[in-house]
Amino acid sequence: MATQLDHTEAVRIAREAGELLVGVRERLFALGADTWTVRDQGDRQAHEFIMEQLQATFPGDAILSEEGADDQSRLTHERVWIVDPLDGTREFSEPGRSDWAVHVALAESGVPTAGAVALPALGVTLGTDPPAVLAEREPGPPRMVVSRSRPPAAALIVADAIGAQLLSLGSAGAKAMAVVLGHADIYAHSGGQYEWDNCAPAAVAMAAGLHASRCDGSPMTYNHPDPWLPDLVICRPEYAEEAMAALAAVIDAG
Repeated sequence: MATQLDHTEAVRIAREAGELLVGVRERLFALGADTWTVRDQGDRQAHEFIMEQLQATFPGDAILSEEGADDQSRLTHERVWIVDPLDGTREFSEPGRSDWAVHVALAESGVPTAGAVALPALGVTLGTDPPAVLAEREPGPPRMVVSRSRPPAAALIVADAIGAQLLSLGSAGAKAMAVVLGHADIYAHSGGQYEWDNCAPAAVAMAAGLHASRCDGSPMTYNHPDPWLPDLVICRPEYAEEAMAALAAVIDAG
């Protein structure tokens, strides 16, 4: 099981990586850097910082990072840190946008046990111990958070079944934390994610008492040979049964 050091360091590293990214962003915007330079510098510098911090504090653990080469020796480790140094590079490179994140999570024997999601532009970092306090649900119809471009099938299925309003946000971490923070009630995604996109969000959400699973109801597990993990549902517990029933009906029909 995760130690208090695991929980504390996940929060610290995510928060400090986020502070680094805020500085990088402000400096490059001031210099008039183009979009691709902002994205590339953010990805690289956050990755290097997180790798350095994790390797110094947990030298015996493996690391899977979106921005690093996938060392398959991680499959022999019980403890694997799964990180996305900059979740939402598109939003990061757009002045004024705050819907991007930093993900740092620990999976032990494939189960997420500690983690943190930083929302650096908002000055917020949510972790697993102490867990985030789930906000009271606001009155009105349920709110489904979806991608800025095309809502995925899972989101549309659940939204139609429960009469949810759609709210658009950028990164996966920003969407998941919107549910934790009470700005939305459900986040359902299908068709395109990797382990680093949802390991930390799932860990933080579950610690806060939210439902988190694959769209077929199976648990979120990590450190697989292929890190493709394309779908998930994160929602307030009062919507879990109805949301999963709607998805199950479509899966069974298919």
